[in-house]
Parts: sequence; C-alpha cells; structure tokens
Amino acid sequence: MFRLLANRRVLGAAAVIGGLLAVVMWPTTIPVDIAVVSSGPLTVTVDEEGVTRVRDRFIVSAPVSGRVLRIELDPGDRVKRGQVVARVRAEASPLLDARASAEAAASVESARAALGRARAEEQRAKATLDQSRRDLARLRPLADNRVIANQELEAHEADVHVAQETVNAATFAVRAATSELQRAEARLAPSRPEASGRIVSVTAPVDGVVLKRLRESETVVPAGDPLLEIGDPGSLEIVADLLSTDAVRTRAGARAIVEQWGGEGPLEAQVRRIEPAGFMKISALGVEEQRVNVVLDFVESSPAARAPLGDGYRVEVRVVIWESPRVLKVPTSALFRHGENWAVYRVDSGRARRTLIELGHQTAQYAEVVAGLTEGAGVILHPGDTLVDNARVRERPPVN
Repeated sequence: MFRLLANRRVLGAAAVIGGLLAVVMWPTTIPVDIAVVSSGPLTVTVDEEGVTRVRDRFIVSAPVSGRVLRIELDPGDRVKRGQVVARVRAEASPLLDARASAEAAASVESARAALGRARAEEQRAKATLDQSRRDLARLRPLADNRVIANQELEAHEADVHVAQETVNAATFAVRAATSELQRAEARLAPSRPEASGRIVSVTAPVDGVVLKRLRESETVVPAGDPLLEIGDPGSLEIVADLLSTDAVRTRAGARAIVEQWGGEGPLEAQVRRIEPAGFMKISALGVEEQRVNVVLDFVESSPAARAPLGDGYRVEVRVVIWESPRVLKVPTSALFRHGENWAVYRVDSGRARRTLIELGHQTAQYAEVVAGLTEGAGVILHPGDTLVDNARVRERPPVN
C-alpha cells in the first residue's frame, strides 16, 4: 500500500515536470506587422531644396558720376520701359584728355557693335521660330492620321517652345544692349564743361517690377554704381543644387514636382538646364559635397497658381529620374540583407519563410520586385533579429 502511494506521487511529480517542460519548450508565436505585396505606380525622384529667382533681371546703374537724387520707387512697384526711375546730378569733372576721350568713343562703338550683334541674334531666333512653327503645322495632320508617333509631335512642340524662349531671350538682349549704348554715350557728357551740374535721367530698360532698391537716400555715387534691380516676377525659374552623383542621373526635360512652397497642392516643373560645372558646398553636418546647379521652369499654363511666389523663395523640388505606371512593389521596411542578396520574410501558413528576392528601382518607401515574390503575398515589416526562418508568427492587432 505504501509502495503504491509512493509510485503515484512519483508519477504525479513526473507529470507536473513534464507539463512544465512542455510549456517551456512549446514554440511561441511571434506577433508581427504584415504588409501585402501589391502592384501600382512607382516614381523614383531626387529630392532637394531649391530657390526661385527671376529669369531675366536687370541692374540699373548710374550712367555718370554725381549725386543721385532720392529714389521714390519702392520694391514691388511696376515700371514701364523708358520710365524715369532715378536722376543723377552730374558732378563737375575735368575735360577728358585725348586718351580718355578715345576710350570713351571706343566704348560707344563697342556698345553699338554689341547692339548690332544682339539684333542679328534676335532676327536669327525669329527665323528659327518661324521655321519650327511651319514644321509643326506640317506634322499635325500626320499625327492626326497616325502617320507619325505622338512622341515625335510632342518633340516638335517642345522645339517651338524652346525657339520662343530663345526669341524672348534675344529680345531682352537687344534691350540690354540698347541700355549699354545709352550708358556709353552718357559717359561722354562729363567731358564737356557745360555738362557739370546737369540732371541725367536713368530709365528702366524693360517693363517689370522693382525687385530691390540698392540706393534710396540722396548720395554721391561713381559711374556704374547699381541703383535698382528690375525684373518680371511672373517669369520665375527654380535653382536647386543637387549632389553631383544625382545630377548625372538627371536629364534636361525631366518632370519635377515642387512641394512645400507655402501654397495649396504641388506645382509641376521641368528641368531646363543642368550646369556643366560643379562647386563645393559644406553641408549642415560639416561634410564637403560636390554640388551642381540644376535650373527648372514652371510648366503651368496659368501662372495664377504660383502667383504668391516671388524672387528668392524657398521650395522643395523632387526631380523624377524614373517612373512606371505599374510595377510589383514591396515596402522597403520589409527588406533585409541575407549575405549578398536582398530577402524578406514571407508569411506562409502562419510561419515566416525567408525568401530571397531580386530588386529593381527603389525609393524611400517602396522597392520594385523583379523576381522572388508574387502579388498578394504577405511580408513581415521591420523583422527583428530574434525572427528566424520557419518561426511561428501571427499578425499584430492594429492599435486603436
């Protein structure tokens, strides 16, 4: 009887110990966050800060040495071409000697030659624009009849736009050359004794807005001293300094998105020019970086959307270097390195299966899956070091 009772106690203790061991050794289920591999658009961009600036700006300078009278114009005031924006009372000066007189006359001739060259460039640009418009008119019926691809028609439309901008630039160059000729001719005025004390009027070279007033109070200035900056704030461009490694992946004509500019919704832009020379810039962390200026144009048909923007405003620019309307993509937070390959933990029947995959293009949020996964597969986000292949997992309930 005593032996039977002892055997029962031993068996009971063994059962308890066995149960405890079973609980300890039983595989636990790890709670994880799960995302689904899906198909959709993917856009790879280069993000950087940019600054707006007026495309064509003109500095109005004093044509002669003397006392500039108080300038009444304020920044933001509109001016017309030929409008008097400042007055300078020429100071008494000695007669020019033969050498100085010859140099002044040579400056006038040089300014006249520059004006003639600018006018010739304007005529050449207009002729190119007319030819581009004629070519586009001939191609439109071909595109309507599907003889040529729409891409070729769009390329010719872009050529017409570029030719129009070239004509505008040439027109501004003619106006600037005319202003330089007037300035060179005005320099000869102090050579005459009767010119001292006379009032010289300084006019605006173009229609625009006063951007900066460099001189306000009456003061003595030398010839060539800047007085005002004039430009058209409706003709804005964006300058963004990209890392040289990002600039080589950017192409002229690439689409860009302007964000964080203070208004509602993003704005569309297009890369116009990538400057050929880079420069060194010290980052906020004190790291030396090679940067390249990239110039972008706004592409909105109506400037009303970006009307609040002005010269020197900060914006965020996202230059598109690759995009596709439909790719198989996986969240980058699910990726980890396994040897030399990329891998994810795929959820299959409640277990984590380590799966090697091949990636294409990547962004900060998603990566393109070339091989290794199928649409609809569940992957584990933020896999920890404790997670191993074939481990039991369950989806973590959402946090309210």
